[in-house]
Amino acid sequence: MLTTDQIQAAATALDQAERTRVQIRQLSQQHPGITLDDAYAIQRSWITQKLAAGRRVIGHKIGLTSKAMQLALNIDTPDSGYLLDDMLFGDGGEIPTDRFIATRVEMELAFVMKARLQGPDCTLFDVLKATEYVVPALEILDTRIERVDRQSGETRKIADTIADNAANAGLVVGGRPFRPDETDLRWVAGILTKNAAIEETGVAAGVLNHPGNGIAWLVRNLAPHGLALEPGQIVLAGSFVRPVEARKGDTIQADFGPFGTVGCHFG
Repeated sequence: MLTTDQIQAAATALDQAERTRVQIRQLSQQHPGITLDDAYAIQRSWITQKLAAGRRVIGHKIGLTSKAMQLALNIDTPDSGYLLDDMLFGDGGEIPTDRFIATRVEMELAFVMKARLQGPDCTLFDVLKATEYVVPALEILDTRIERVDRQSGETRKIADTIADNAANAGLVVGGRPFRPDETDLRWVAGILTKNAAIEETGVAAGVLNHPGNGIAWLVRNLAPHGLALEPGQIVLAGSFVRPVEARKGDTIQADFGPFGTVGCHFG
């Protein structure tokens, strides 16, 4: 277990990396014994610093929900991070690339809560009951930690990603909001394009067999910390496609068919 000082120092280093756009070395290299609990403690410490600077929590994100991503990292669990008010961008708007280091984009569904949701026994059905509506979304990823360690050549570990707020940097929501009982959410499909060329296609069942399952997992994992999902919060349920690189000049769009499109331009 890392000490309190080590946790705070890691959080401060991540914050500086985000502000200066200079990545830090993997925490798993600096602290070979780092645990997932340590990583989440670093994440919470970093978010606390952001809140002290005036930012506001608007929701949560869930990542590493697909079998392919879990197998690639040799894990069997998703991860999660926080969404803050300055991460939300308008549909069709411009994303300032000079704010980020190495952006990637994922396509997923966002759940907007209408009721408080908490507890260690949360189920998929509790999630559906507490959801006001579901809406197409893009998640913008960034990494304040090196993906490949310059000294060892090692790729980053799950603890690195978790500490780095689950690699979250922004989100865009758009398209047509719909009630969670309006359709079988497992069969919601999307086409992700970059500069009008198809990059990825996917079906929401790729997210733990149902995108609501990830949210139930999140609620259960927040419970030991006395936390809950609050009314009005946005929860990104997890991507059902691989991340697509996005650079200055790129236009990204996700087409969800009857549920509309959501997009952005990197300027």
